[in-house]
Amino acid sequence: MVRPRRTIPVNPPVSDLATVVANLQRQLLEQQQETNKLRDQIAQLNQRPQVDEIPPPVHQAPPVYQVPPVVPPVPEVRQEIPRNAEVPMAQVGEQVNVQPVREDLLYERFKRMKAPEFEGLTDPVAADNWLIDIQVILDFMRLTEQEKVLCASFALKKDARYWWTTVQMRRDVMAMSWQDFITEFRAMYYNAEILAVQQDEFTSLQQGSMTVMEAVQKFEQLARMCPELVQTEKENVRRMMKMFRTDIAKQVSAGDNLPTLVSDCVSRAIRAEYWINRDKEARAQIFKARKEEKAVVKQTQPRQNTESNQKGQTSNPNQNAKQFRRNKRKGNFTG
Repeated sequence: MVRPRRTIPVNPPVSDLATVVANLQRQLLEQQQETNKLRDQIAQLNQRPQVDEIPPPVHQAPPVYQVPPVVPPVPEVRQEIPRNAEVPMAQVGEQVNVQPVREDLLYERFKRMKAPEFEGLTDPVAADNWLIDIQVILDFMRLTEQEKVLCASFALKKDARYWWTTVQMRRDVMAMSWQDFITEFRAMYYNAEILAVQQDEFTSLQQGSMTVMEAVQKFEQLARMCPELVQTEKENVRRMMKMFRTDIAKQVSAGDNLPTLVSDCVSRAIRAEYWINRDKEARAQIFKARKEEKAVVKQTQPRQNTESNQKGQTSNPNQNAKQFRRNKRKGNFTG
């Protein structure tokens, strides 16, 4: 096997060596220039104002987060415009209708509640019932004092509307509070003569044919008209016991534990009424059964009478002949 010959490197010529040296010098010069640029940049950075060093973090307890206080809502400021105030004019020549829009919106809300209407009845109980119903609706709507008066006036019809017109003529209803409305309303429909009649009816109220619940409802309606007669719970119970029928009052007051509260008195009266009605139903069933039994006996009695009559007709001739002979003998003997 023949080995290949080793090639001996040949030194470059002198001209090429000078070129290599020149290239090296040029590269060295470029590196020096780049180094100088870096030094200039470092010097510029050193000339800038030094930023405070951030201290190392210190281990501290976690902060306690506090709940921010609840800020109450800012109350809505309602600017009331009197009915006789001048309304500003718009640029296009139309009136700026501010208050009627507010009343329209309020009326629509109130209309959706389906509030009862009041026509000016002379019955104070009916008037008081309407006032209670309208009060519940107005409280639910969360209205202001003036808005309550305005909504209540929407529900006044016929004679009550005429009465409200007279109130508007003698006082400023836009500044009227809800309590002022109640005072005006009661002064009209709770007059002294009507209240005197209600007091007489309350003092002479009797249950009669009414159920316990009907009588209690009537009692409470009249008691609202006469609060001075039932100022205490004891007086209320006493008058209610006097109102009940005798059979119910006996069972309510039976025993030593007499009722001291109206609720206890009513519950006892309801239970007494239940058992009294059950006893009446049982007695009625017994009476009905006896009546039916008598009717059946009465239907079978004519048959027995006809049979006895038929038997009597067949035996009567012999009995009559015997009696005739006896009488004849007696007559001959006496004669």
